[in-house]
Amino acid sequence: MLNCSVGISSIVIEEAIGIHRELGPGLFETVYETVLAGRLEKRGLRVERQLPVPIEFDGHAFGAAFKIDILVEDALILEIKSVEQLSKAHAKQLLTYLRLSNQPVGLLLNFSAATMREGIRRLVNNYKAE
Repeated sequence: MLNCSVGISSIVIEEAIGIHRELGPGLFETVYETVLAGRLEKRGLRVERQLPVPIEFDGHAFGAAFKIDILVEDALILEIKSVEQLSKAHAKQLLTYLRLSNQPVGLLLNFSAATMREGIRRLVNNYKAE
């Protein structure tokens, strides 16, 4: 088990690149999510898929306001995409997930990029609640 998000990120990126090389771009996000989760578990990492995250807003509790595609070792959120090009909205979505789930780091992985390296964005939660 790894505690360092940098080490975890390295393993995730290595596996994502391997999956992209083997399967290629253009499949549904759920395919990449399933295969990546399996590869990470095989590497000995604790993985949770489609993890519902509750939030409280304006005095109301919402049980499953959103779902995290993959949470690795309770420390790294993976948002899986299979789109022609990542947009600012995708990054904003992951940053909001990081903030609302109080997680420090996330990876936005777009498996439809020409190369996987082009489809990887690392985002850091710099938000501090007062």
